[in-house]
Amino acid sequence: MNSIDAFIFAAGLGTRMGPLSSALPKPAWTLRNRPLLQWAADALRYAGCVKIACNAHHHVNIIKSIAEDIEVIEEEVLLGTGEPLRRVASRIASEGLLVWNADVIADVPWAHLRCEHVSRSAGVSWLLVPHPGGPWTELYLNADGRVLPRGTKGPKGPYLFTGAACWSSEAASAIPEKCFDVRDFLAAYSNHLGIVVEPFHWLEIGTPDQLIHAADKLAPDYEGRVSGCYIHPTAVESRKITRCILGPGAELYPDAKDHDAFWFLDAKNQVRLALK
Repeated sequence: MNSIDAFIFAAGLGTRMGPLSSALPKPAWTLRNRPLLQWAADALRYAGCVKIACNAHHHVNIIKSIAEDIEVIEEEVLLGTGEPLRRVASRIASEGLLVWNADVIADVPWAHLRCEHVSRSAGVSWLLVPHPGGPWTELYLNADGRVLPRGTKGPKGPYLFTGAACWSSEAASAIPEKCFDVRDFLAAYSNHLGIVVEPFHWLEIGTPDQLIHAADKLAPDYEGRVSGCYIHPTAVESRKITRCILGPGAELYPDAKDHDAFWFLDAKNQVRLALK
């Protein structure tokens, strides 16, 4: 089978997106008319990746419709983060598999991560930044740069895992069958290293408010054209709405007022759901 050099996790249920997931899976929401899945893929292509794959479970047909040249691996049952990597282990390119998430836009130093991964003969390389404080899990390294199990302090750290990683075929092959959370495997796997870099631009888009923020910040002339709201490329907006998300096909009267709402076209009906 053809080798792959990057993998994007895109199969989640989008639980944190609340009512938005009833219309679109998270990777299909757009910024500047470009699906989040393709934002992730574009960054990997820029880093030199040629063959990119993603998994899909929720709204599979929609994911396929926006995938372009990305291979979509369908999951009839949600497999988590371990089993999908195990299943593609034999196809991982010799220089490693770059792994990323479809709900984050970031200036990841992919070339540096892969170079360090290869030069240090790592099984798995985690991209880390100095921990900024706050509630996120702290990670530490031992003297050799190995990532220590969660909750274990070491001589180097604390660090924050950015979500970016590089996997070797050997490491992915060692994941046990039906491993739902890859962190359970990594706790017992010895050949994984932390690659520490300076903080970089990183924007998560996992909730309705984060989507609105991303539209304001990255697409003010597109999805963010009504300040404090998100307007899908196929939606027709009112200028008198606040904290609203207008999804696919949504159409409000020009002078319609609304707040804290999600609108979208379902078949031939305009649907309004509350944003919590």
